[in-house]
Amino acid sequence: MAGLSKLLGAVVAVSVFAAASASAQEVKHYRFAYDQPKDTGYGILADIFADKLKELSKGTMIIDQYPGAQLGQEPQVLQLVKAGDVEFCISASANAATLSPQAGVMSMHYLFRSEAHLIKAIGDPAVARAVKDMISDTVKGARVIALATLGLRSMYSKREIRNIADIKGLKVRVQATPTEDVTFPAYGAQVVHMPFGSVYTSLQTGVVDVAENGVNVYLANKHYEVAPVLSMTEHEANNSLVWISDKLWNSLTPEQQGWVQAAADDVNRTQPAKAIELEHQSAEKLKSMGVKIVTDVDKSGFIKVADPLLDKLASELGPHAVKVKDLIRAIK
Repeated sequence: MAGLSKLLGAVVAVSVFAAASASAQEVKHYRFAYDQPKDTGYGILADIFADKLKELSKGTMIIDQYPGAQLGQEPQVLQLVKAGDVEFCISASANAATLSPQAGVMSMHYLFRSEAHLIKAIGDPAVARAVKDMISDTVKGARVIALATLGLRSMYSKREIRNIADIKGLKVRVQATPTEDVTFPAYGAQVVHMPFGSVYTSLQTGVVDVAENGVNVYLANKHYEVAPVLSMTEHEANNSLVWISDKLWNSLTPEQQGWVQAAADDVNRTQPAKAIELEHQSAEKLKSMGVKIVTDVDKSGFIKVADPLLDKLASELGPHAVKVKDLIRAIK
């Protein structure tokens, strides 16, 4: 009897061990790459996604974050995601335009009227669906599962930019999209393309006179050290797309795909407001450090030039771009 008890005990122990081993093997880790530091809106996004996915999957799907361009700049990482070598990434909509030119619609100037409009538009399910459809129809190897934002972009330099006349003839580092290449010259500026990682040195050496980005990005990357005047032109949104490789997506069960999309939907709903809050906190920190923030920029000259370009540029980009533009403009 004692021998039987021992045998049963051993069987139970082996079964428990086998179950535990199987459970451990089911836990999978996935790379999530982005090019900004962790303490930015990208880090907020990645944390929301990782926490929700871990919760929904009961700890079987774990996100390993690679911030600060550890796996490469956004255009390179997008190619790695398409190839299935990286599972998830965040890209600016402007960099998404390297794969799908119509994504440039999200970077059009003064498409978003205010921070409140931006929060509402990025969180709108119809806008998210239209962008996902655009990527689905134009990109092979990867898909978009969520939209996010880092707030509105403004210009920074060694000088104040109080109106459109102040950037005439200046060399401005811009994102490499057709929308930027048309709009900034229409303001009278010269456009310069370069990877984000080169912006600091280029401002320092005078290769460019002006750069533009969100307040928190400006703070987190210490661009204020070489361009100590931030002029709140708020000319476009710093929008982002969350990508998953088709290789990973197609390997997931329908249940796992549901968890991934639900976690992404949580990003879409909650990240924009958190990112805007971070922008405001960053502005206060910059002021306390002595950075000059010009809040009373006369935007009317910029808007007068940019507004007629919205319909023109969207039409040139394509039907998906027109649909996204119209949906965003209709949101009150």
